[in-house]
Parts: sequence; structure tokens; C-alpha cells
Amino acid sequence: MIRRAARAALGMVLLAAPAAAQPAPAPAPAAPKAAPAKLPTPNAERVLVIGVLDKVSSETRDLTLKPGETVQFGKLRIAARTCEASPPWQRPHTGAFLQIDGPARDNTMKRLFSGWLFAESPSLNSFDNERYDVWLRSCAMRFPETGPRTIVVGKSAPAAAAAPTSSAPAEN
Repeated sequence: MIRRAARAALGMVLLAAPAAAQPAPAPAPAAPKAAPAKLPTPNAERVLVIGVLDKVSSETRDLTLKPGETVQFGKLRIAARTCEASPPWQRPHTGAFLQIDGPARDNTMKRLFSGWLFAESPSLNSFDNERYDVWLRSCAMRFPETGPRTIVVGKSAPAAAAAPTSSAPAEN
């Protein structure tokens, strides 16, 4: 029985010895703060242009709005909520979410349209009205030139990473 206890104690010492022989781990260096991600234009800074046509008077106008702004054209009240555009390196897609109010038959203002209009395919979701036409012309946004997964072609490697070269022949 004493032998069994001695073996158990010896086993514990042998198992614990490698852990005790190792130095305490150094604290991990603080990770450098990542630069703030470059994001597309904030919604408040985007600019959208819509075309409006009064079919009765033949008046046409391009209206420039920022999201959150409301303009009056004839008896229409047009509110821009947001707009989106694809980056220049992708196939062009431009959309804007508009809310359009106009007079109802009893001369009260009524929501006539609330939805997305698309510049490249205006018939996909259009504003149908007997007197007015409204369509999206553009949405101006900025996009970052580089991102976290950007690959730059043709850029040379840093000098420190390059392998040292020597003009002397190697000796064998």
C-alpha cells in the first residue's frame, strides 16, 4: 500500500514537472487598433436626382434631394427616404426609396406611392398617376478605393521581406 502511494506521488511529480519547468507565459502584446473601416457614403450625405413630369402642363423638372428631404412639385409632395447605388466596379444598379403624397378626390393629402424606384429599369416598380410621372435619374455615393479584401496587383513586396542576395559565389 505504501508502494502504491509512492508510485502515485512519483507519477504526480513527473506529470507536474514539465509544467513547473516552463516559464510563465508573457502577456500577449496589445493588438494594434484597426483603422476605422472605410464605408460607403453615409445616408445623410447621399444625393439623388429624380425627374418629374406634369402631363397636363408638359412641365418637366429634375429635382435634387438628400434622404430625409421633401419637395413640392405641383400638387405632389415627394419625400426621399434613402438611395443606393452599386460601386463603379459592379454592374450599375441605382435605387431610391420615395414616398409621394398627393390630393385625393376629397382634396385631402393621401399617400399615392411608397416604394423603391430603379433608374436602370423604371418599369420594375413605377409611380402610376394620371397627371404625374416620377422617375429616378441617379444616386450619388462615394465608395472606398480599397477595403479589407482588396488585392493590389503590381505592387512590390516590402524591402525587409525580400531575401538578401549576395554577389559572392557560395562556397562548398
